[in-house]
Amino acid sequence: MTKIYVDADACPVKNEVYAIAGRLQLLVHVIANQWMGMPNNPQIRLEVVDDGFDAADDWIVKKAGSADVVITDDILLAERCIKKGSRVITNRGLARNAHNIGEALAMREMMQLVRAYGDNSGNQNPFNDADRRRFCQELEKLIQEAMRAA
Repeated sequence: MTKIYVDADACPVKNEVYAIAGRLQLLVHVIANQWMGMPNNPQIRLEVVDDGFDAADDWIVKKAGSADVVITDDILLAERCIKKGSRVITNRGLARNAHNIGEALAMREMMQLVRAYGDNSGNQNPFNDADRRRFCQELEKLIQEAMRAA
C-alpha cells in the first residue's frame, strides 16, 4: 500500500497532504524533531525523532519504499529516497527523480559557494497560492504512479 512521508520541518502544505491522503485513504507519516499539533485522524501519524543530525531524514529513508511518496525540500534527502525508488516532491510541487536530481544537487553546491562568498541574492520568492495548486496537482500524479507501482 502506498504511504506518504512528510519531512515536516517548515512544510507549508501539510493540510493539503492530509486532504488528498484522506480522500484516497492513504496513511501519512509526518516526521519531525519535536511534537506538533496534528489532526485527530488514525491515518495521520506523527513520528517524533531525536534531535540528532539527519535523524528525521534517516527515519524517512529507512521506512520509505518504491510504492511511497516523500514530500521534502531537502535535496540530499530527495536523492537518498530516489535511490530507494520512492517518488519525491517538493513543497512547491516540483517532482524530483533520477533525471533531475543531479541538476538540483549541482545547483545546491553552486548556491553554497555563492553564499560562502557573501551573496545571498538567491532566495526563493514567498510561497503562494500558485505553488499550493501546483503541489496538489503534482502530488495527485505521483500518488497515482506510486499506487500503480504498488
